[in-house]
Amino acid sequence: MAWLLIKIDANENNADAISDALMAIGALSASIEDANAETDAEQAIFGEPSSADIQYPPPGIWQQNIVTAMFDESADANQIIHTLCQETGIARFEFNTELIAEQDWVRATQAQFDPIKIADSLWIVPTWHTAPNAGAVNIVLDPGLAFGTGSHPTTHLCLEWLTQQQLTSFSLLDYGCGSGILAIAAKKLGAKHVVGVDIDAQAIIASLYNADQNQVSIEFFDANQFSHQTFDVVVANILSSALMVLAPALAKYCKTGGQIALSGILADQQNQLIARYSEWFNMDAPSQKDAWILLTGTKR
Repeated sequence: MAWLLIKIDANENNADAISDALMAIGALSASIEDANAETDAEQAIFGEPSSADIQYPPPGIWQQNIVTAMFDESADANQIIHTLCQETGIARFEFNTELIAEQDWVRATQAQFDPIKIADSLWIVPTWHTAPNAGAVNIVLDPGLAFGTGSHPTTHLCLEWLTQQQLTSFSLLDYGCGSGILAIAAKKLGAKHVVGVDIDAQAIIASLYNADQNQVSIEFFDANQFSHQTFDVVVANILSSALMVLAPALAKYCKTGGQIALSGILADQQNQLIARYSEWFNMDAPSQKDAWILLTGTKR
């Protein structure tokens, strides 16, 4: 079986109407994409790090778009466009078509995720891959609902920092554990006692599953039910706004002389976070990957 894709040129004024009309006509799916994606003219409209000074376009839509609709392969593209003109009141459309053959969509999706090298000693390996370096610490982790696969710069920065620490016999708190990846890495890198907390119930479920997959023993808690403990190392890879609010609590969780690592911070947010955490910590020079920052420090 195959499917017919019809790709129609649109703009910010008619893209939604065209998409809705195509679904009413009988499209199996319809999507709107930036016509200038992956070019110098691409527009960032979803709060990307480079888009702070962007004032246009209106929320949620680009100026130039491509509306793509999927139909059964037997559909008549010219008849669909004729009906679309009648439904929208637009006299003419520029469009092209493409046939998509049946394929193994699971394998096609899996092919997008390769093992991720954090350091020579640490890899993130999806379950359908063989570990490239069997002698390294390999974290078995599949992309899922919870944040944290190792591909995002904030997670990568935290993992790389963990590989540089002497964690043997240390205790560690992963605050905002997401998929549990940082907690699992810490345990596999030698931490004696590891705890993860999160406000999202799905994150706790994902973290417990991933810990089991990696055959490590880690405690995971709902943040609202977490009783106070102190740790040698505290790691928090969450939004900078949350890091600001949680600063006193995270400082309280960290032992005197202990280490803290904070990520989820954009470059233009670092000074505010450094000033905030300097109340309790001697802060180190920031580390950066792409537009993202890792802040670390030692508890006074």
